[in-house]
Amino acid sequence: MLFKYKGIDANGKRIKGTLTAASLEEAKQHLRTHGILYDTLKPAGNFVSFDIGKRTVPAEVLAAFSKELAAYLDSGMTILTAIRLLENQHQDEKRYLSFLNAVRASIEEGNTLYRALSSQKIYRMPEFYLQSLNIAGQSGKMPEVLTNMAAFFTAQNKVRKQVKGAMVYPTVILIVALAMTSFLIGFVVPKITEIFQDTGQTLPPITQFVLSISDFLRAHYGLVLGLFFGILVLFRLAYSYNKRFHLIIDTALLRIPVIGSLIQNHELGRFGYILSLLLSSGVAYTQAVKLASSSFSNRYLAQLFERAVERVVEGNKLSNALQLEKADILKRNFLQALALGEESGEVAEVLANISKLYAEENDERIKIMLSLLEPVMMLLIGGIVGIIVAAMLLPIFTMTQGLKG
Repeated sequence: MLFKYKGIDANGKRIKGTLTAASLEEAKQHLRTHGILYDTLKPAGNFVSFDIGKRTVPAEVLAAFSKELAAYLDSGMTILTAIRLLENQHQDEKRYLSFLNAVRASIEEGNTLYRALSSQKIYRMPEFYLQSLNIAGQSGKMPEVLTNMAAFFTAQNKVRKQVKGAMVYPTVILIVALAMTSFLIGFVVPKITEIFQDTGQTLPPITQFVLSISDFLRAHYGLVLGLFFGILVLFRLAYSYNKRFHLIIDTALLRIPVIGSLIQNHELGRFGYILSLLLSSGVAYTQAVKLASSSFSNRYLAQLFERAVERVVEGNKLSNALQLEKADILKRNFLQALALGEESGEVAEVLANISKLYAEENDERIKIMLSLLEPVMMLLIGGIVGIIVAAMLLPIFTMTQGLKG
């Protein structure tokens, strides 16, 4: 969550700025830690400010960092020695090297790994990751927690790559279809149109329709392309920076058959796995639920769990809190598994299992959808080309029959 603040720094100068924190209390603690006496501190509002220098850490980077650091710590190295060794191994990766330099410099000043990762300005780190390392540093479970985190981010990166790879073929087919249609309408149709104009015959409705589309696109292709890309850019900006628009779209997506189920499986599975990791790392249940809830990318689910977390802080179980929120859109088996885990005291194990179940279910559904997508797209392409060809051939057949008669 983004906060704006105004105040006085340790040197007595008036300052203002923004910071990211999971809650208002955490933001206050952050300012106190840096010696800032704040006058005002409030959420940034509906629009998120642009952060040019700092970007979200890629999953593969975080997985590699966690895995390598865990291996070095397991061998008996100190964190500082391990970070220095990582610096030597990644000299060619400029941004990652800058990140390691900043972490190493902070640790040399006497800060913990948690503080070093929180204060560096290269990457935005997931809050649940930082808090897990904070607890791990206090409990002496750093290598174990880092290994678990590495496995999680490796799995997330694998899923992302699988989805991207699976979408390559449909994307190529779509591009070919658009190129073929554009060629027919832009070059073939106008040539045949000249023949029809010379004959002076009345054209069939389907031919008139295709010719009107061809004439419009040829006359306004710049406007059409501009509107198309303009709508895409505006949609992207509104979805990224306007919370209300983001909420409307995300709510609608959850209610689409099949697509909504896929999104829920992914989001709830990730939440369950993160909560399982946090609990295994020693994070208190209430804090773990709060941190895991911040991992939702779907705005509707994020707000739903944010409200439920407030009830958990008051002493309710998460399963009861979600039912009180009338979360009828949520999968029933998730709520049942969560309730069972809370009753038996084995939330981490139950949610880890259901996370695995959702991942397998999504994998199967995506494979089925992609196998159906290929023939559907081929039929679509064939239909478009068939309509254009029919529109061009019908007048020729009519002309031929007229000559015979």
